[in-house]
Amino acid sequence: MLKGNRSIELRIAQINERVAAAKAQNLYMYIQPAEKVSGSRVVIEGKEMLQFSSYSYLDLLGHPKIEAAAKAAIDEFGTGTHGVRNLAGTTTLHVELEKTIAEFKGTDDAMAFSSGFMCNSSTIAALVGRNDIVISDKLNHASIVDGCLLSRAKFVRVEHDNMESLEKALAKVPENKSRLVIADAVFSMDGDILNLPEVVRLCNKYHALLMIDEAHSLGVLGETGHGIEEHFGMENVIDVKMGTLSKTIPSVGGYIAGNEELITYLKFSARGWIFSAALPPATVAASKAAFDVILEEPERITQLRRNVDYFLNRLKECGFNTLNSQTPVIPVIVGDDERAWLMSRIVQDNGIFILPIMPPVVPHKMSRLRVNVMSGHTMEDLDYTVNVLEKAGKEVGILK
Repeated sequence: MLKGNRSIELRIAQINERVAAAKAQNLYMYIQPAEKVSGSRVVIEGKEMLQFSSYSYLDLLGHPKIEAAAKAAIDEFGTGTHGVRNLAGTTTLHVELEKTIAEFKGTDDAMAFSSGFMCNSSTIAALVGRNDIVISDKLNHASIVDGCLLSRAKFVRVEHDNMESLEKALAKVPENKSRLVIADAVFSMDGDILNLPEVVRLCNKYHALLMIDEAHSLGVLGETGHGIEEHFGMENVIDVKMGTLSKTIPSVGGYIAGNEELITYLKFSARGWIFSAALPPATVAASKAAFDVILEEPERITQLRRNVDYFLNRLKECGFNTLNSQTPVIPVIVGDDERAWLMSRIVQDNGIFILPIMPPVVPHKMSRLRVNVMSGHTMEDLDYTVNVLEKAGKEVGILK
């Protein structure tokens, strides 16, 4: 296939062999196109299923106010922008969204990127360089890892949410070196919450800049969904606040919120922002409307918390290992790949859309089903899903 490129051929072959083997056993479940998405339900191949793989934690996808805003934006501005943000791509909608984000996150300013992945990777690469140190939690998102590598800074990975490991790394940084600490607020595969108070204390002690990825905490943590600072009763302790517009916010994109000087600097230094087309008007308008809905309908956050607590307790009663999750991102640890495939097939055959996560995305022997709870799930939905998971767990041999 690729003559003279043996290592590339091997990497391609390994993935294709795994995919082919799963398909041969009718266990391949990725990239299944949805025919219809409606709240906590999804239709796949003509079959309506309970949706437990969505990032729409507050069930905002399809909200009439958000959809109306997107449609109005198309009527006013069309389907796309006319260039990059620094040139012809900025509309009044972009300015309004960024003002809304800044107000929501309690910062001077904000900037919206075309994707969350690009937001992380290009921001990190703009903040640190060859002579700097970047310290990252081992379970941080791949976009953070890529940003650290792209920056060419000295890349130090510390043990997951381990404050002793973090302090050792910070203590080794020479005084003349700039240092950036980066972590997820809610870790996307394990669902646990960063120990922000201790991270802030150590960053202050060692004079480190702190960047937090709130992709899975926006709308989830805090009494009013404002994120990890509200969750811990802290205010403006994070220097660089990153989030996405594609999870609780039912759109696409990412953002950085911070002080005015930081945002001005990034607008002329973050290459992913400088050289990418601006977000489409409908996407921008939907994002802004979603922030408004979060403020207007706090009962969604309350219901999400109830659902998460109930579902987690029921899973633990069954004997499932859910690690230290306290959020809508709930890992059901299975162990090996084959059992994860099989358990997912059983669950989907029973009308529940849950997918397996396996290496290299998670560590070896830590394959799992990642279950995402939404505020729109009813008690009946949650009970049925736990019962099916329990049945599947017994069939694959991880429960007695």
